[in-house]
Amino acid sequence: MIRLAVLISGSGTTLQNFIDRIRDGRLAAEIVLVVSSRRDCLGNERARRAGLRLEVVDFRDYPDPQALSEQIFALVRHSGAELVTLAGFLRLLRIPPDFEGRVMNIHPALIPAFCGKGYYGMRVHKAVLDWGVKVSGCTVHFVDNEYDHGPIILQRCVPVLDDDTPESLAARVFREECEAYPEAISLFAQGRLRIEGRRVRVLPAAESG
Repeated sequence: MIRLAVLISGSGTTLQNFIDRIRDGRLAAEIVLVVSSRRDCLGNERARRAGLRLEVVDFRDYPDPQALSEQIFALVRHSGAELVTLAGFLRLLRIPPDFEGRVMNIHPALIPAFCGKGYYGMRVHKAVLDWGVKVSGCTVHFVDNEYDHGPIILQRCVPVLDDDTPESLAARVFREECEAYPEAISLFAQGRLRIEGRRVRVLPAAESG
């Protein structure tokens, strides 16, 4: 059972997905820490209701990304978390050497399209519709020191429909996010992810370990 730290900034829907799947046995994990970058977000209440340890590291108190990251990873180390998962966390992190390859994020588009600084939430889905692309989806990737830039672990696609709104497209993408992120966590826990440059190789179960 892998120990997770979950970083949030908003409503906490991805955190809630983890909580629900852990409770019903679909995700073999334990959330040992939730770190929020805001004092007033709905995700904080989700963590409290679930009885999880919650620490608020408000980004307004840490204007420098390095200082913010140092405080967060100090908490992560103390918690004993093996994997850090960004779940709607909207601040730039500096990944320390001992956590390289141990921080994941999910983005609601097919990286490298519609990603980077400023592309989050409904902004992503509005941009997808404005460009008129025919498919979108989600991407789980390892985190480096740039927005939405690290090696891609897996992606899932959805169609973009002619009558879509940003909200309807977001709902369709989120359904895939709810499957993709736990899958990536499970692959990591099984030792089946190998980073090779910009690529992530998913090993067969027989080759893991």
